[in-house]
Amino acid sequence: MLDATYSPYPRPMPGTVIIPVKSFSLGKQRLSGVLDPGARARLGRALAGHVAITVAATGRNPHIVTSDPDVAGWAGESGYEVLGDPGGGLSAAARAAVSWATHRSKPWLVIHSDLPWLTADDVGSLMHPLDLGRPVIAPSADGGTSAIGSSGDFAFRFGPASFHHHLAALGDPVILTRPGLLLDVDAPADLRAATGSAPGTWLDEALQPHG
Repeated sequence: MLDATYSPYPRPMPGTVIIPVKSFSLGKQRLSGVLDPGARARLGRALAGHVAITVAATGRNPHIVTSDPDVAGWAGESGYEVLGDPGGGLSAAARAAVSWATHRSKPWLVIHSDLPWLTADDVGSLMHPLDLGRPVIAPSADGGTSAIGSSGDFAFRFGPASFHHHLAALGDPVILTRPGLLLDVDAPADLRAATGSAPGTWLDEALQPHG
């Protein structure tokens, strides 16, 4: 996992980086056939931590969107901004956070919390178009949306084939296809691809019980 004190980007760009996190204990239900609840919670926390630390390594403060007290506590202890999740799913959480950023006249980037291959260069590549006033979008391997950024309000439609829905709504975005943005860990096949291949051993270690 990256060292949050290292930043290859000494002058942060002005956009707000938004990371929705539903729950560590209740998340990753599609992995229930291969991981017990404790392992799923550890996985969710490790993945969210990796994404947040990777964002912080670019000199930006992650904004964690959640209604879960455990997630909010983790985010606060880590020094991240916490924004409230009104409920209603990922799209509603993203809309609420984007409204917060828009009221402060900031461009925004919404990025998933379960990207094990994400690097600081990936985050920098996402933020660069926003700094130039261009929207940006990154597809996941299954046709979803790993990251999306623009300015102003936006009608999110996360779910199956969300990349195509979001692409049409953005107009003329920069499209990024990078290894660190293609794989999100939702299904057992995703976990098999990520385990042992994420930089370092942090993901494998996160799945081991402690104590």
